Amino acid sequence: MLFNSIEFAIFLPIVFLLYWFATKGNFKLQNILLLVSSYFFYSCWDWRFLFLLIFSTILDYFTGIKIHEAASPRKSKFWLWLSICVNLGFLGIFKYYNFFASSFADGLSLLGFQANFWTLQVILPVGISFYTFHGLSYVIDIYNDRIKLERNFINYSVFVSFFPLLVAGPIERASHLLPQIIKKREFNYAQSVDGMRQILWGLFKKIVVADNCAECTNQIFSTFQSQSGSMLFLGAVFFAFQIYSDFSGYSDIAIGTAKLFGIDLLRNFAFPYFSRDIAEFWRRWHISLTSWLRDYVYIPLGGSRGSKKQAIRNTFIIFLVSGFWHGANWTFIVWGGFHAILFLPLILFKRNRKYLNTVAEGKSLPSFKELFQMLSTFFLVVIGWIFFRSETIMQAVDYIKRIFRFDSQFFDTSTFIDFKGHLSFYTILFSVLSILLLIFTEWMHRNKSHGLDISNRKGRWPIYIVLCLLIYVCQGGSSAFIYFQF
Repeated sequence: MLFNSIEFAIFLPIVFLLYWFATKGNFKLQNILLLVSSYFFYSCWDWRFLFLLIFSTILDYFTGIKIHEAASPRKSKFWLWLSICVNLGFLGIFKYYNFFASSFADGLSLLGFQANFWTLQVILPVGISFYTFHGLSYVIDIYNDRIKLERNFINYSVFVSFFPLLVAGPIERASHLLPQIIKKREFNYAQSVDGMRQILWGLFKKIVVADNCAECTNQIFSTFQSQSGSMLFLGAVFFAFQIYSDFSGYSDIAIGTAKLFGIDLLRNFAFPYFSRDIAEFWRRWHISLTSWLRDYVYIPLGGSRGSKKQAIRNTFIIFLVSGFWHGANWTFIVWGGFHAILFLPLILFKRNRKYLNTVAEGKSLPSFKELFQMLSTFFLVVIGWIFFRSETIMQAVDYIKRIFRFDSQFFDTSTFIDFKGHLSFYTILFSVLSILLLIFTEWMHRNKSHGLDISNRKGRWPIYIVLCLLIYVCQGGSSAFIYFQF
């Protein structure tokens, strides 16, 4: 069930009405309804994987109790590592087994040995990377006495499987979400209206920006060997806005949907393409994953507090893990390594926290220096996205080499515009115009929580109407959210 589908447009109002009216404000009944609704939502993808979600929930709920009741630190650590190993084991089997098997076979073939390994013929359970990290954060925080144990299984299950965040995040923390689940919630009109605005903005980013950019991106990347350098760079830019609008659009819809039920989720994006360096970009991009890896991997390894060698090691570990989390392909690992290289000088010279304020704060336009910083950071991010989008490392390298092949055909657009496919001139036009509208709107609200966080009541409705018309008229080809595969 996609957020941008008719099915979800029917599902959400039904759950909303039952939640606030049928339960009569009883938060225990509300939690039961949320759990049943979440399991139904997840089973719409593939009901067989619902059992994996339930097993993961039971595992972490049970090990959390055992950690809390352990008579000695040794037993507590045993239950912690049991949960970690089982969770990562399932994630490894479903997501990474085929990758490791094929990579090992390829490595042996380079040494002159031929090996055939059995591979799994199963699809990746949707959302497994997200709900696995939900559970792991809970048991780790229990182990470190950061949160109180939750003995109510329904409450804990809602924390793991709350349907707005179940499939593609944000990756929630028990310390943030559980306290909201275990207390009575009352309907808040202002919060619900703001949630609807955020849902509308998320739908615009997904349906108009991301889906139109996807058509342009797919054509350029599929025919990149016949494209000019300028078109190849344009294709990479299209993908940069596709993946941002697709994933942040999902996050906006998820956060807005949660607000309808009186629940605040963690912010996942903070206008990352306005960043002035790579460190700021990673504080603004996929915030829930970045902060999770920082708190549960980077800091326990020592962070940047030790020697320079340790700082370099920890920086590469955190980015390589981030890349590998995204997918079982060497391209994701190289993408993570690329960002580690960009990040390294900032952390070694202790400039990684230089930009904590909003860009051009108190001004309408950025200074020339800020504009140059944003454009150069965006350029580096775009180059990295080429590895993320490509099927192989060699394809990505070839794509980048062709961008910087400044020959006489560099500005040739005929292979793209005259391509005998299904891409129309209007798709290109909608993509460019929607990107400009996205940039303008988010720039004007860069110090707000989302693009439609508008204080002027009189100016809201014309904007709502325009966005609804754009969603209806300028929608791109229907497609699933990119991060569903992670």
